Amino acid sequence: MKRILILLGLAALGLALAQKPKVVIGTGSTGGVFFYYGTALADILNKAGVAEAQPVQTGGSYDNLQLLRDRTGGGTYYCALTTTDSAYVAYTGEEPRFKDKPAKSQRVLFYMYPSFIHLVTTERTGIKVVQDLKGKRVSTGQPGSSTENLALLVLQGAGVKPESFAKRERLPVAEGAKALAEGTLDAFFWVGGVPTSSIVELSQTLARKGDRIYLVPIDPKSTTAQVAMKKFPGLVDPYTVPKSVYNTRTDVPGLATGNIVVCPDTLPAEAGYAIMKAVFDNLDTLRTAVAAAKDTSLEATAKLFGRLPIPFHPGAERYLKEKGLIK
Repeated sequence: MKRILILLGLAALGLALAQKPKVVIGTGSTGGVFFYYGTALADILNKAGVAEAQPVQTGGSYDNLQLLRDRTGGGTYYCALTTTDSAYVAYTGEEPRFKDKPAKSQRVLFYMYPSFIHLVTTERTGIKVVQDLKGKRVSTGQPGSSTENLALLVLQGAGVKPESFAKRERLPVAEGAKALAEGTLDAFFWVGGVPTSSIVELSQTLARKGDRIYLVPIDPKSTTAQVAMKKFPGLVDPYTVPKSVYNTRTDVPGLATGNIVVCPDTLPAEAGYAIMKAVFDNLDTLRTAVAAAKDTSLEATAKLFGRLPIPFHPGAERYLKEKGLIK
């Protein structure tokens, strides 16, 4: 009898180990890098057999963090693609939507890539600096998104109020690019990976019309940049977009925030480890699917260890230790 109970117990343990965790990956709007990155990530996890992964289209970082905080449970784990600044203010409760219930359950898995603060216009608009947005039709990004929050921070640093616009829109990147191409918008903000497909397509569309894309530069030494970097010390850094990316006339200096994958603390340590192994064993596949993933690396992930107030997931920590990147 005892032997039967032991066998039954071992069988139950084997079944539990064989069951894959259900992981829902919050991505972003169509046309943005989050959407493609999250879709490719889910595909890798499914093919590796480490999870039943499903990507979901969302409004971006804050939506994803809310899903992680509120929807995780019942054997389903909501993981989030998020900018580091969004993860930070959601964790500390500085973001209004997380003031009463901070996203303390998030745990860092790995670093994805930097997101450039794009301020996109065309050469024909005559917009050369942030202050030129006054009297123009401008989109500051989807309501409550990381794009909108950083856009407003840039505008604050430049001394420009949204009320000074001729018209303010709050569009996702694909719609902003379409409106700019059609001439119903003068400029739009977008915080995303380099390159962002919607902006690459916009550059090609403008070229066919005899116009050219123009990314408004932000000098890292300017007051505009300093305001943003002071708000998020160590999380917003100088970044230059090479002219070859969007066919701009020159390289464009500006600012970028990082992007990370976070999962809930309830995700089993073994599952977190298995996800890390699947991703970094198939890094070439991810980089082929998403150009921005060229910056996804264990080294970049290790640099975040101890830099963020958000703890790392135990599975990720174990994996990094095994690779000799953290102690």
